[in-house]
Amino acid sequence: MTTSTLRHSQQLLVGEALRRAAFRSPDMEAYVYEEQRLTYRQMEQRVLHLAGWLQAQGLGYDDKVGFILRNELAFPEVFFAVALAGTVGVPINFRLAGDEIDYIVNHSDSKILFIGREFVETIQAIRQRLPQVETIVVVGSQDEVPGMVRYKSIFEQPVSFTPCERLTDDDACMIVYTSGTTGRPKGAVLTHKNLYMNSMNMIAFSGLRPQNKQLVVPPLFHVAAMSTLVTTTLLGGTTVIHREFEPVKILETIQAERITQLFLVPAMWNFLFQVPNIEQYDLSSLTSCSTGGAICPLELKKRIMHYFPNANLYEAFGQTEMSPCATVLGHEDILRKTTSVGKPALNVEVRIVDDEMNDVPVGEVGEIVYRGPTVMKEYYKNPEATAEAFRGGWFHSGDLVRMDEEGFVYVVDRKKDMIISGGENIYPAEIEEVLYTHPGILEAAVIGVPDETWGETVKAVVVPKPGAQLTAEEVIAHCTRHLASYKKPRIVEFVEVLPRNAAGKVLKRVLREAHQTR
Repeated sequence: MTTSTLRHSQQLLVGEALRRAAFRSPDMEAYVYEEQRLTYRQMEQRVLHLAGWLQAQGLGYDDKVGFILRNELAFPEVFFAVALAGTVGVPINFRLAGDEIDYIVNHSDSKILFIGREFVETIQAIRQRLPQVETIVVVGSQDEVPGMVRYKSIFEQPVSFTPCERLTDDDACMIVYTSGTTGRPKGAVLTHKNLYMNSMNMIAFSGLRPQNKQLVVPPLFHVAAMSTLVTTTLLGGTTVIHREFEPVKILETIQAERITQLFLVPAMWNFLFQVPNIEQYDLSSLTSCSTGGAICPLELKKRIMHYFPNANLYEAFGQTEMSPCATVLGHEDILRKTTSVGKPALNVEVRIVDDEMNDVPVGEVGEIVYRGPTVMKEYYKNPEATAEAFRGGWFHSGDLVRMDEEGFVYVVDRKKDMIISGGENIYPAEIEEVLYTHPGILEAAVIGVPDETWGETVKAVVVPKPGAQLTAEEVIAHCTRHLASYKKPRIVEFVEVLPRNAAGKVLKRVLREAHQTR
């Protein structure tokens, strides 16, 4: 294909980050997936070719490209090609059902759809409901699929790429649909600047270096995992991709590849430490561990630090609309500010406000609102939700927090998850923190359920640790020792696993619905 020169602009463009890395370190290993290894020069050539192919299909500035892909090499190729072509990517949760995919593809106006071969039947079943999709590309298929294009065949066609001169860093790069814990998912429009600045934040707080070797395990369609692609590329480091979460394979890869950086959600860390004889692996190369997406109990943080003694541990807090990092708890404060999610990330302005947008006093509970270059542009085709989210000129997170005298933020709960029992406000996160201190509890979620007397009462849904023999009375007694009586659970249910979305967040809506059907 015909290549093009680097754009000499002051714009913070995601696609150009890859091109600059290839210019600086063409022979540096960029991506590793199973037996495939690509240098930055090879990655750039493939991405430019794919971007040229998108343009050859008639796509250009602001056209939408959907992709339903597992963690594999095609994901970063499509991700960066879409960004370079001036089009907008729509990464879609591969765990969704056909009707859910139908909604996102249609709502996002996607014209081309990249899918893994395992999703062909799902897409074929809804194909007639996707009239605006002009082309479907199948990744990983060795055989022709009627009405679809093989991904491999794209690289056999001569194409040329022309930089999209109209593109600026305030333009959309990705539309990431929220996890939809309530109602229809909303499409958060993340700009090139949003993603670029989020990665700069990550580099600033974690001290990552160009020799960084990142292992990516969480699903790449989730913005926290996706952002690692940009971060490591900005550094010119190496990204090692795992297709799915396999604890033993993670340990083997850290040892064999000399991984330096690893991000996992707390549930993944928990399962990792259940691997027998974990001490037999050489994990000394890891210099940076990070977590986020859910509560990370102090006991779990201590285990991470124990098994990875050479690594600094960071805890990030945020949401899709923040690209996603909003606050960071640094390694030096992990054991000092044990229940905090840290201080605002670089270039993130925060306020803690009441319902009238007045700042609340230090130590009091209010909603955390944000402003800055990592805040999303808007909700796609949803002006009402956008206006509601940005009322008063700040993005409203929906998270209830408090801030201490040193500026550290403590999450109290989601506004919508707050329980009101007998007129008292009860925050599930506070009870969950206590539950996690019980030695026999692996995971826990607290919800409010209807109560004729009190309006709502507290229910704890608990996953016991393997081999633990727990009773509801024991769990309630444990909470009674640490909480006011009105906060303790009145109902305890034991389950094998908590329902979670792809980001690792517990789906409390599912727990509430399950209770109501009993």
